[in-house]
Amino acid sequence: MAHIAIQTGVARPSLRAALTRIAALFVAYTEARSRYPQVQALQALSDDQLAERGLTRDDIVRHVFADLYYL
Repeated sequence: MAHIAIQTGVARPSLRAALTRIAALFVAYTEARSRYPQVQALQALSDDQLAERGLTRDDIVRHVFADLYYL
């Protein structure tokens, strides 16, 4: 007589750990590429300082993301 033992959930913890690490890498990558500090720095400037750079408040996001998106 043959006995068959099936183990369920053995691979799950290691798969879950791997996916958690991958997700953490994506979060770290997106945070490193964040342009929010640049937007904040430009928003902190006065309207006159922005005008010296050829920008208005409406242009800040467009300017910061110009190389990624056509806005």
